[in-house]
Amino acid sequence: MRCGNCLSVGRATVGSVAEYRERASRLDRAVVWSRTMPAHTGPVTVFPDGCMDLIWTEGTLMVAGPDSRAFLTPSARASEFVGIRFAPGTAPTLLGIPAVELLNQRVDLAEIAPSRTTRELVDLIDNAPDRVAALEAVALRFAADNGAADPALTAVVDSLSIGATVAETAAQTGMSARMLHRRSLFAFGYGPKMLARILRFQRALAGLRTGTSAAQIAAVTGFADQAHLSREVRDLAGCSVRTLQTR
Repeated sequence: MRCGNCLSVGRATVGSVAEYRERASRLDRAVVWSRTMPAHTGPVTVFPDGCMDLIWTEGTLMVAGPDSRAFLTPSARASEFVGIRFAPGTAPTLLGIPAVELLNQRVDLAEIAPSRTTRELVDLIDNAPDRVAALEAVALRFAADNGAADPALTAVVDSLSIGATVAETAAQTGMSARMLHRRSLFAFGYGPKMLARILRFQRALAGLRTGTSAAQIAAVTGFADQAHLSREVRDLAGCSVRTLQTR
């Protein structure tokens, strides 16, 4: 998969003609974002980060499930996108669906929520003067109706994010290995080992984009060596370390 001539915008790399903005949401551990681009812009590459998104685009609400590999979107027919990005493990409870059922998928919200409810929400955002605020209000409504994510799963993310092993994370959260795996499938879409790989990749990605050498990044982000980093980038991002450093 080619990353092409791209500009980094949050989860994705997109053509440099795009305008992207984001801010912290009133919903805990979430970010609201907007992106505008000319219609029929080429594909967008989205790197795995453990997150899920609720996205509005010109008459449609869709859910972007968690990714286990780089996701190449179709060429954009719409020109405006508004989304809310949920931190790993928080969206399934809020939306009422296990993350594993949405792994590597983009689905219409109507496939998850009642179609009448979805239509009302789409109309609300379509006609809102501030679509970012309107989508955020929708997410807050889901949270009020369905409750917050389990704090134990937030603790799993926090533990793996700082490089703890799966065994250490299970011990810290008081779960058996089997329970941790089962609950991870619901919350993240994959097991804790895969989540740890993705979070480590994201730490490396942040470092690579600062111009720091791959060898240094590998050493400080938990990779065995530079070759290990290169293999993981190829597997998860679909391109080389050099491509990430120069785009």
